[in-house]
Amino acid sequence: MSADHQGLQSAPDHTPRRRGELLFERPVEPCPAGPEQAAELIGRIDDRFRPVWLGKPAAYQRALAAYFLPRRSKKATSCPTRPRLLKWYCPFADQHFFPSGHRYCINVYTGCAHGCQYCYAAAYEPASPSTKKDFAKMLAKDLADLEACDMPPAPVHLSNSTDPFQPLESQAGHTREALLGIQAHRHRFTSVVILTKDPGRIVDSGCADLLSQLGRLPPNHPRQAEFAGGDRPAVLVEVSLTFWREEARRRYDPQAPSVNERREGLVRLREAGVPLVLRIDPLFPRAPFGHSSDGYESYGLTAPQTIGDLEQLVLLAREIGARHIVYSPAKIVQPRCRPLSAVMQAMRTVYQRVAAPERLMFRGGSWRLPPDAQEAVCSPLLDICRRHGVRAKCCRQSLVETP
Repeated sequence: MSADHQGLQSAPDHTPRRRGELLFERPVEPCPAGPEQAAELIGRIDDRFRPVWLGKPAAYQRALAAYFLPRRSKKATSCPTRPRLLKWYCPFADQHFFPSGHRYCINVYTGCAHGCQYCYAAAYEPASPSTKKDFAKMLAKDLADLEACDMPPAPVHLSNSTDPFQPLESQAGHTREALLGIQAHRHRFTSVVILTKDPGRIVDSGCADLLSQLGRLPPNHPRQAEFAGGDRPAVLVEVSLTFWREEARRRYDPQAPSVNERREGLVRLREAGVPLVLRIDPLFPRAPFGHSSDGYESYGLTAPQTIGDLEQLVLLAREIGARHIVYSPAKIVQPRCRPLSAVMQAMRTVYQRVAAPERLMFRGGSWRLPPDAQEAVCSPLLDICRRHGVRAKCCRQSLVETP
């Protein structure tokens, strides 16, 4: 196993990989938590996460407890955790208010090379990208645990906190490795959702064909009938394209692929038959601000989005046949262990001007506009979507409706 794992650190090979197949055929050991221990774990679940267990069959509840809850914890209450790779979608979200349910997230890398000024993950991720130690070995262990616990199928997302197809993928190939593992255990997963700013790399890496295979559930899949009609694709690629003008992209997404590169990548994925979602996300206020005549130039900034930009982005979504658009208002995120960039310091001043006479809300490590101001930021996009017959979903809605 160690020799195989060392081999997986080299540049990815896009031919069928016997070493990967052997890795994912790791022997399945008995479920690490018996019925009595599972019942004890369920009894200690933190109230924030209890809704995920409510109403489920006993075997489903035991499987969730065995896989997600810490067995050696001495705490009075237990929260979902997973020290390896295949983790609870969001370990911080109270399920009473954010009902994401049982779903997985694989953050393939640590950190991201794109350097987006507004990135929410900057609050907890390091600034520089890197691979995860023993990635393939730990992925194989998690997949074997899914089998051992007899986990019911659920959606899996790659990745929430780092782009799975950033340049590092060309050297490490860990995203492809994860997709091969999911394919080998396809009956344990429903939707496979990719979030990226580099759709072209999906095609260049040979992963478009792999995604097409993942989009076909096997006949014996527990929820095959739910996806058989084609109304619910089993694979989705969500492509983030926040800006239409290259000037704005260079200012706020400095290391990410250009607007044209992303547009071309979207077309290539559409031609490959991969279901797409366009994320015009996040949305920024548009000038003038309040009752003043101030524009972004008054604060040394480039206007992120104009109404014309939003119109072009919605038309692009219609052109590529995107299933829907995802949107959310931008936040000013306090980066982890480092100060706000000069760009985001200026943007925070803009936000203060937009919010006046109210104050910005600071929650979860970021400054947010008051609710009325957030609605004003989002409503023009929604109007444009209605006019062009393109469905729009806020970020939370898009997530919880992914089966």
